[in-house]
Amino acid sequence: MSAVATKTLLEVRGLEVEYGRVRAVDGVDLTIGEGEILGLAGESGSGKSTVANAVMQILRPPAQIVGGTVSFRGEDLTGKSDEDLRRFRWRNVSMVFQSAMNALNPVMRVGDQFVDMMRAHEDISRHGALLRAGELLELVGMDKRRVRAYPHELSGGMRQRVIIAMALALSPELIILDEPTTALDVVVQREILQEVEALKHDLGFAVLFITHDLSLLLEFADRVAIMYAGEVVESASASRIAGAPLHPYTQGLLQSFPPLTGPKVRLAGIPGSPPDPREPPSGCRFHPRCPHCLPDNADLYLRQTTQRPRLREVAPDHFVACHLVEA
Repeated sequence: MSAVATKTLLEVRGLEVEYGRVRAVDGVDLTIGEGEILGLAGESGSGKSTVANAVMQILRPPAQIVGGTVSFRGEDLTGKSDEDLRRFRWRNVSMVFQSAMNALNPVMRVGDQFVDMMRAHEDISRHGALLRAGELLELVGMDKRRVRAYPHELSGGMRQRVIIAMALALSPELIILDEPTTALDVVVQREILQEVEALKHDLGFAVLFITHDLSLLLEFADRVAIMYAGEVVESASASRIAGAPLHPYTQGLLQSFPPLTGPKVRLAGIPGSPPDPREPPSGCRFHPRCPHCLPDNADLYLRQTTQRPRLREVAPDHFVACHLVEA
């Protein structure tokens, strides 16, 4: 993992996204520096992918941004024209979507799919695009002759590498990886992420890495933000999240998967289920599942159940939204 960059590349402030009457993302703040890997973790339905789609400005109706800003190098994207956004996507920011390895056209050779994608965004000959495709495949650890292969001739790991190579084709400054290793075995997962990390060091791009697997983020990310029910409840360096988590939800996530080293520990799940996004609980959205939300402390219990905690800095670059920390 690299040191945290000083120049801000992407800044999300107070982002609010609604699907009809459902507020899927509610007041999210995120920043990504040049060359940094920011991990975004949380359960399914927490709003992670919606944040990514908002950054790319590819939300589909009825989803819409109803508040906040998404800025890239200080320029707000939310008011951009379709033509400006078309130039922005893939050249400035590219994205590897969930289940992306199944997105390849099964009746087209891999190289032809590179050609179509590159020629849609820049003036390049077919021959030049095929040469570039071969170079990109070699970058992700594949034989350049695979440009002539059909998707069904490739393993799942190879197809995912093809998609990552396509995301690199226009030399973006930021790549969004949305659950990039889903459905791959553990060994292939780590091989692909190690290749992405090596490419990041060589090419200098930043990464927004989205997954429900917190153990992967702690291994590969520089900083980690934890989402719950549409909100960021904690963000800090990966080492702080691993060694000194403060939010009860983060603590619960860490206790729910086995450590890679050290003595055996008893795993503990988080009681209850995530809230219905149509009717989120009042106050702290985690309070119905929080082991520390007890009526014994009347003042604290009242705040937990009626007041929404704000995300605040409790240590250098460590932000938490929790009444327990405020207390």
